[in-house]
Amino acid sequence: MDVVAIGETLLSLTPEQNGLLRHAESLKPKVAGAETNTLIGLSRLGHRTGWISAVGNDEIGERIVATVRGEGIDTSHVKKDDEHNTGIFFKEIIGSGEVRVQYFRAGSAASHLEPADLPVSFIRSAKYLYITGITPALSESCKHTIFEAIKIARESGVSVVFDPNLRRKLWGEEEARTTLTSLCELSDIVLIGGTEGMFLFGTTETDEIAHRLFKSPQTGLVVVKQGEKGAAYALPGSDVFQVEPYPVSSVVDPVGAGDGFAAGFLSGMLHGLKTEECVRMGCAVGAMVTMVSGDYEGLPDERRLQSFLSRDREDIER
Repeated sequence: MDVVAIGETLLSLTPEQNGLLRHAESLKPKVAGAETNTLIGLSRLGHRTGWISAVGNDEIGERIVATVRGEGIDTSHVKKDDEHNTGIFFKEIIGSGEVRVQYFRAGSAASHLEPADLPVSFIRSAKYLYITGITPALSESCKHTIFEAIKIARESGVSVVFDPNLRRKLWGEEEARTTLTSLCELSDIVLIGGTEGMFLFGTTETDEIAHRLFKSPQTGLVVVKQGEKGAAYALPGSDVFQVEPYPVSSVVDPVGAGDGFAAGFLSGMLHGLKTEECVRMGCAVGAMVTMVSGDYEGLPDERRLQSFLSRDREDIER
């Protein structure tokens, strides 16, 4: 495997028309999960990816696994749970990029993952273990599972890439801050948003976030995602480097842009590109995701990505 990820994927139900859910006459079902969004992006770019998770032994779980497997991801380590259901959520796109999400995932199959479910050899086979801060928020057993997965990866020389991906609705503020900070400190690469930097460290400034994270001897690269402003990155002992954004004419659906960024960035790393080019690829894929409705539908293949990267900035804005 190039990249293995652990996390829950759900069924997203979104009104056919933008606006408040109360006015919806029909709902469109889609598959959505932060970790699988990134894995799908990597798979479309030609990389070998694997997913560790659990779904209910139900039709929603069957749809999710079939969709993810259909994108070329190894789903052989996705457990089917006879006792717990697959989670769902509702997504309202109000308009002008305003999105609201309501979860119905408490007690789901994935929330019952535990360390014993981890396929050790599968994790050891990967170049990167990709995790987000969503999974440890699901339950105590999920939190223990993520820390155990990191331990396995570190003992095996597998690089750990972490995106805090803060979800305030899933846990208390103090537990979230403590857990996410610990996970940052255990990771080789941290992909963090400005909002998450403010939540964890009281700042959105890349140099201050990096200074805080580089106190851990494990962390070797910090990337701060800045949305429409692009991204910035820092290495231990280096200055902060800014990467310009790829502007788009209109944002259809911003959900999944950060997952797309991770896919583009990791693809660059797997190709052995310089850090700046990896971050640039992340910005490009993230921008492309926002132009299409759905969490992963806008993720490009290699041909589309290269076409997008080769355009003039002026052409992108038209």
